[in-house]
Amino acid sequence: MRDLAVLPPEPPLILEALRAALSGSGPAVLPLAPGASAEGIPPRVLQPVAAVVQTSGSAGTPKRVALSANALLASAAATQSALGGPGRWILALPVHYIAGLQVLVRAISSGGEPVLLGPGSFDPSGFAAAVLNQPQHDRIHTALVPAQVSALLEAAERDPAIRRALSRVDAALVGGQRLPEQLRLRALDAGFPVIRTYGASETSGGCVYDGVPLAGVSVRIVEGEVQLAGPMLAEEYLGDPARTEAAFVHADGLRWYRTGDAGTFEEGRLRVSGRRDDVLVSGGEKVSVGLVEAAVRELPGLEDAVVVAAPSDRWGEVPVVVLGRPVDTGLLDRVRAAVGERLGAAARPDRIETVAPLPTLPSGKPDRVALVARLAASAPPAAAGSGAP
Repeated sequence: MRDLAVLPPEPPLILEALRAALSGSGPAVLPLAPGASAEGIPPRVLQPVAAVVQTSGSAGTPKRVALSANALLASAAATQSALGGPGRWILALPVHYIAGLQVLVRAISSGGEPVLLGPGSFDPSGFAAAVLNQPQHDRIHTALVPAQVSALLEAAERDPAIRRALSRVDAALVGGQRLPEQLRLRALDAGFPVIRTYGASETSGGCVYDGVPLAGVSVRIVEGEVQLAGPMLAEEYLGDPARTEAAFVHADGLRWYRTGDAGTFEEGRLRVSGRRDDVLVSGGEKVSVGLVEAAVRELPGLEDAVVVAAPSDRWGEVPVVVLGRPVDTGLLDRVRAAVGERLGAAARPDRIETVAPLPTLPSGKPDRVALVARLAASAPPAAAGSGAP
């Protein structure tokens, strides 16, 4: 066993603690998100564990994902290989989030120093200044979420310095949630080399890049579920053996992580369609909330839309689009037409709700559980012509 240090998510503090944890000269580290509860966190962990990432989980109950030094470093090595060598990493994400923590691991493993952006909300100008301040011969790598990519592209339209910075980046790993195809193409057109990543805290972050598994990663589909294997898998969920047993299974001589996502794996390329448990039944027809959200996010200006299921007296359940800002009255008709053409009548969103600010999890992802509860409590009466057909 080894000690576990629970620390505030301050990048300089976590960087030094993580160096010691990875080398074995210091305790394992758990960067605790602001406002997150430390209740029930054990003072000691298994000897291989170097870091613990605490997330709220899809159902709102805390998950404490224990990652070994070998897992974290294997992930970093696979990323370095995929990107064609080491680079200067710019930290633009919180370090209590696996993608932010892994930026620090990649920098440590390559022997370099990460660039730590100033505290506070993401600032495109500050990000651009950090990029342009690096030596010209350095390769620049970073990790972002789609909302940051969108903010950078919008700012680049007004600021030539930000446009130069985007083209100076060699690789921007984008994960955390689905990257809309329209946003990805906008980035590439702007000379910003974004890479769509797929993974989880349980896989030490992204382990599939643009649909292709990293070196050492195995993918299989079991009854429609994406399962992943490789040296970057987590050891366990701290204090939760039942959850550990349910999420990690042994088969074919490998240990597999059950992602809970639906997808296909054909000709070496993974395509994820959404959560297996995100299916609603509207008017007797099954509808994937994830596919509806993907279709909505392809529409101009809706890259940050969230789609959740809401109760309906008429249809049983309906998809609802949630935005953090008011929209014009004609938007719903345009959204319904686009989604219906792509996915069928049952998938057409019933309405657009404004929730400001959008509730989020400590990882920065939308808190879908909170949104579902809010919509359930304020469900409007059924309107003629709304919902599925």
